[in-house]
Amino acid sequence: MNLDFAVLDPADDSADNQARLAGWFSAVSRGFHQPRPKDETRERWLRNVRADGTVLRGAWLPDTAYGAGPLPVATFAHWAGEINTGAALLPLHQISEVTVSAAHRRQGLLRRMMTADLDDAVAAGRPLAALTVSEGSIYGRFGFGAATWRAEVEMDVAARFAVTGYQHSGRFELVEPADLWPTQRDVFAGWHARQRGSVTRHAGYGDQLRGEWNAEEQAPDEKLRAAVHLDTDEQPDGYVLYRHSGWDRPYTATVEDLVGLTPHAELALWKFLGNLDLCERIKVTTQVDDPVAWALADPQCRSVTGLRDHIWLRVLDVVTALEGRPWFGDGSVLVEVSDPLGHAEGTWRVTARDGAATVVPEAGAGAVRLDAGTLGALYLGGTRVSTLAAAGRITGAPGALAVWGAMADGGPAPYSRTSF
Repeated sequence: MNLDFAVLDPADDSADNQARLAGWFSAVSRGFHQPRPKDETRERWLRNVRADGTVLRGAWLPDTAYGAGPLPVATFAHWAGEINTGAALLPLHQISEVTVSAAHRRQGLLRRMMTADLDDAVAAGRPLAALTVSEGSIYGRFGFGAATWRAEVEMDVAARFAVTGYQHSGRFELVEPADLWPTQRDVFAGWHARQRGSVTRHAGYGDQLRGEWNAEEQAPDEKLRAAVHLDTDEQPDGYVLYRHSGWDRPYTATVEDLVGLTPHAELALWKFLGNLDLCERIKVTTQVDDPVAWALADPQCRSVTGLRDHIWLRVLDVVTALEGRPWFGDGSVLVEVSDPLGHAEGTWRVTARDGAATVVPEAGAGAVRLDAGTLGALYLGGTRVSTLAAAGRITGAPGALAVWGAMADGGPAPYSRTSF
């Protein structure tokens, strides 16, 4: 069957295009087993994709086929963002809303859309692409690797809970989420500029963090609460958004977003959460090496209930990407990258000195060999070279692997508070 592959213009208000846009959004909801979208949900989505400059791809049945209509059988979206590599803020091609109808799987639809989309990213000069995944077996074959991880944590904040090891200064204030929004935006921007692995947020975060719209409930978020931490100069340096689940024991609050400009501010926010009245347990998704784990008087108050991959990264421009990240040891290694789509394919001389690297292509075989997905996995430093070598993902002579590890491994663990 000859499907109609097309790119939709979110700004086109013609009746036919609006019908296809509505169908596209409905197909995404169907693909992720979500409820059919209400009109206001769709209107908010359309405003946000326009604000982000999102590119919407899809594949539709031909008009004469049974089942033809405005709902596509496959969807794919991207927009331009930014990632903190630990040394620079680099342009990022952010991919989301990838679905293929259960009736059209294994027919090459995803490969065709992914290939065209990454070609567009290269043409736009974006050295890196990223996505989050619901099924981990899909994206390695397109050159993506799991680059950041996060932990699902439950904190017992009953009598045993205490945050020690720091002297609190400043104060807290409870505010409405909508009133906190400018502060949220500014604090997150400051945190993003400092945090390795952080990804910029899309426009939909505004609706969510202002409490205007809960995507799951398709209604205003009446339960969302907010608190801000002010430093000794009365300047906001952190905030937390949370929901209380009600009166079933244990009384539980779930953190929607917690951001501090300093470790002190984040520990202060945890102290605030631990002092909430009528609350016995806090649930949060956070970084794997969260400092609060080491600031507790009783570490057994904290339980890690899950550990998951988060940001999957794909290198498109090897020179720009590798020269735009930090390096932790001096040395020179010839690195050979295989790439199923060709973007990172080649052999590259990587020479690191004083925290920076120069990268130039060279002919011949590399002393260290890996594929594009593995390069994405190690790019932010979330996984060590020796670990990937032990897993068989990187090969080469022991001496070359040791030099490559000394150059590439180090620095703070990457973490992103942005999902997409």
